[in-house]
Amino acid sequence: MKPGRAGQIGQWSAALVCAVLASTAVPARAETPELRQAAVPVVRAAPVVHTQAGAVRGTAGEGYRTFDGIPYAAPPVGPLRWTPPHPARPWKRARDATRSASPCPQPAGEVPGGSTTEDCLYLNVTTPDVARPDRPRPVIVWVHGGGFTNGAGSSYDAHRLATRGNVVVVTLNYRLGALGFLAHSGLPGSGTFGLADQQAALRWVRANIGAFGGDRHNVTLAGESAGGFSVCAQLASPTAVGLFDRTIIESGPCTGRADRFFAPSAISLKAADTTGAKLAKEVGCGAARHVVACLRRVSTARLLAAPDTPQQPAYATGLLPRDPNTALTLGAVHHVPVLIGSNHDEGNGWAAAVIQAGTRITPANWPQTVAGFLPDPAQAPTVARTYPVTETNGGPVLGAVIGDSNYSCPTLQTGTLLAAHVPVWRYEFADEHAPPLTSAPTPFPLGAPHASELTYLFDLGGHPRTMPPAQHRLADTMIDYWSGFARTSNPNTPNTPTWPAGSVQSLAPDQTGPTHTTAAAHHCTLWNTLP
Repeated sequence: MKPGRAGQIGQWSAALVCAVLASTAVPARAETPELRQAAVPVVRAAPVVHTQAGAVRGTAGEGYRTFDGIPYAAPPVGPLRWTPPHPARPWKRARDATRSASPCPQPAGEVPGGSTTEDCLYLNVTTPDVARPDRPRPVIVWVHGGGFTNGAGSSYDAHRLATRGNVVVVTLNYRLGALGFLAHSGLPGSGTFGLADQQAALRWVRANIGAFGGDRHNVTLAGESAGGFSVCAQLASPTAVGLFDRTIIESGPCTGRADRFFAPSAISLKAADTTGAKLAKEVGCGAARHVVACLRRVSTARLLAAPDTPQQPAYATGLLPRDPNTALTLGAVHHVPVLIGSNHDEGNGWAAAVIQAGTRITPANWPQTVAGFLPDPAQAPTVARTYPVTETNGGPVLGAVIGDSNYSCPTLQTGTLLAAHVPVWRYEFADEHAPPLTSAPTPFPLGAPHASELTYLFDLGGHPRTMPPAQHRLADTMIDYWSGFARTSNPNTPNTPTWPAGSVQSLAPDQTGPTHTTAAAHHCTLWNTLP
């Protein structure tokens, strides 16, 4: 590979990822509290719950209660910018928990207009409306995706998951981008502030969730995309010992590789230090006598506007000693049950963005085009032969290359490695008519692309999706599986199609059941042997 080529492709791919995230984004409820009102047709007496820091007054819906904007750590502002999370300060009067707090700083995309508010370390609790159930309910802690640069816990209205699953659901914000993953020599916590935030939220759950009817001894850590990879990182983190009892990993394989560009991954602390030094130079602090002090004076907006900002967790750190891929290969992960899977057409959203940007894929230019999506262009002839292109199918074929190499096969590989140490349940979401996450037209049908399973578990942005009956049944089945796993470490329930242990469960409307062709369908023999 020519010098500099990997960096150029990486920059272009990162920009494309941001474009796709924006095109498939959902509005966060934090900026539009009226969405909460629209989602709650009946409002009854406001419930009050007492946490260790003080009481919170939430909202009562039909069959559930929500408590939004609860601080789990002190605002990471001023001298606390780029420090591990500190405890939240207690309060005396009942705190208003009827609307979400601001998302963490990020460019416009999932959050309309973006955010520059660093006071963002808050979480949201959704629970069935019986304040004190006969027995504590399982707890699902949800870590949002967004490439470690976008997203908010408030985007995920969890009342369907909470009420049908009879579970307590916690969604959270964590620091993103440069504010979450800056690394600099001598800065404690370098490269892992966002992951440390997630652990602080988990500690809050252990200490406080009983007051909401949750079982502090039965916590499932779950996430999608960057949130799923965050779960991988926590599985490999020695400082996460005892913070969760099960995990759910959606489209965030632990074996993701940085050189394949699209799936979330971690980088070495050395590489993160280099990126941090570039950021310091770009915002005018490179030559400062005290670089970190200078960086703490830089405005949030300027940090967000800087190119090549840090956006990946760093390993070779105290919180993350090893790359999750390496830790998993060595078996150096927490031994808890895992539910893991990906979507059948993960890469189609990115491929659609490529086509919409003006690229026309033909049999003649296919090898040259696909070379730009591979870590080594010399792999292009082999990949092009395995994924033949015609004059009309270039978009979906490119989507298959992106999805198979970055998600489907690494997810299967992750499951295989985990199964050597812990109980593993695998799925593939395969609804070829999944409701689109955006109303924008696409150049070809996207099938079941990245993040399309989320609408079956959550009302994204507070908006319920219109689905035909078969898709509603699939949504109910998935909620039953997810909550069943959170309850017993086994997704099977009396109301669901049997999910045999050791199989990959295909999740499709009225066609849910085991499949044994997943690896072959995604050409995993090829991707597992390419360097």
